[in-house]
Amino acid sequence: MFELIAQSLDYAGPFNLFRYQSFRVGGATATALLIGLIIGPKFIGWLRIKQGKGQPIREDGPITHMKKAGTPTMGGLMILASVTTALLLWMDLANMLVWACLLVTLGYGVIGFLDDYDKVRKRSHRGISGKTRLAAEFVIAGIAAWVILGEVGTDLYLPFFSGPVADIGWLYLPFAMVVIVGAGNAVNLTDGLDGLATMPVIIAAMAFMMIVYLVGRADYAGYLGIAHVPGAGNLAVVCASIVGAGLAFLWFNAPPAAVFMGDTGSLALGGALGAIAVAAHHEIVLAIVGGLFVLEAASVIIQVFFYKRTGRRVFKMAPIHHHFEQMGWSEPTVVIRFWIIAFVLALAGLSTLKLR
Repeated sequence: MFELIAQSLDYAGPFNLFRYQSFRVGGATATALLIGLIIGPKFIGWLRIKQGKGQPIREDGPITHMKKAGTPTMGGLMILASVTTALLLWMDLANMLVWACLLVTLGYGVIGFLDDYDKVRKRSHRGISGKTRLAAEFVIAGIAAWVILGEVGTDLYLPFFSGPVADIGWLYLPFAMVVIVGAGNAVNLTDGLDGLATMPVIIAAMAFMMIVYLVGRADYAGYLGIAHVPGAGNLAVVCASIVGAGLAFLWFNAPPAAVFMGDTGSLALGGALGAIAVAAHHEIVLAIVGGLFVLEAASVIIQVFFYKRTGRRVFKMAPIHHHFEQMGWSEPTVVIRFWIIAFVLALAGLSTLKLR
């Protein structure tokens, strides 16, 4: 919206600042942060009244989690409100890449909300049917991927290789869909402890803020041998909105959490990261930057696979953060150490930009 006003005034006077992505990135971060901090207390109070007993706690989970009974969920609505408002104010309204990412964010937020609502209403941790949920995720991912690929093309880029590896044509569509759906569910599985998913999402968003800026610059992209996507720099505003909203939410989600983001937030944030990675042609790098999410998802897959075939568990409990809880690590210890891992993996992902 601000960008549209600045364009109509031909960037006259102080509106000249809107020519610079760094200014709009800072504005989006500050806007999302302030909105989250302002609406947080009243919104959390409203959730407590509406939900009564809050999010159902799994009886087969760690015994220490029973003390969290009564904590409201669906805090992701606060994140979505902050991100959407900041984006609409600071984004380039003509940029289809940003709209595609916003579609995934809001679409996955709706799916997560319906799942959270079903859990609260039925007082069960199961939620809506897994098949129904997955089908809806793929539909939204398919629409967004189709829009994105119409803008960025179908060249495949891999870490450590300079320039495109191959043009995979129509195969890029299902590949992009899997990336978006996989990212959404990986972050969703990570969201099991107070603040555990929030900070790694912020770290990943900050890493991709730098990546999309470089991808959007023909000079830097050519020097580094990475994809050049005209207009991708505007995705930095998406990343900035996620960072600001995430920081505001972490203020209330820090142990002991006053609210859980629920699937409403975790599925939306993961899907947004996946869409950003597809738009920037850095899908594989996302698996490195978001390696913590990959580890969490892999631990569930491994646990289910071996248990169905051998009747034995590889981990004491999955996702893997519960495994360490069962080993005697306190919740803050698990969370902070996982944050450190997320930070190191983000640096490793960024290093691939030069190692080509």
